[in-house]
Amino acid sequence: MEALSATLWSLAVPGMTPKALRAAVREKHPEASKKDIVRAAFYALIEARSPDDQTLDALHRFALAERIPGDEPPLTIGKRRKKKQRRAVETPVPETAVAA
Repeated sequence: MEALSATLWSLAVPGMTPKALRAAVREKHPEASKKDIVRAAFYALIEARSPDDQTLDALHRFALAERIPGDEPPLTIGKRRKKKQRRAVETPVPETAVAA
């Protein structure tokens, strides 16, 4: 993870597309999967500090663009409950109105 992170820092430049960055990393680390590269990008953002804000932005954009929704199981809160239907409340009719 640290080796991939260091490689990402050395290769990332402003304006580089995620596909180009991933290809450049795979040239140096051919065994790295897309998932490993994305995780290393997030690791690089969290653990390392960059003197160059543009490189930081490029890595951040790459990590967000390439994250895989299938990395984590979907969050389920529970079964949805049906709303209770309110019954119409009948208002009593005054007796004077009925007699008239």
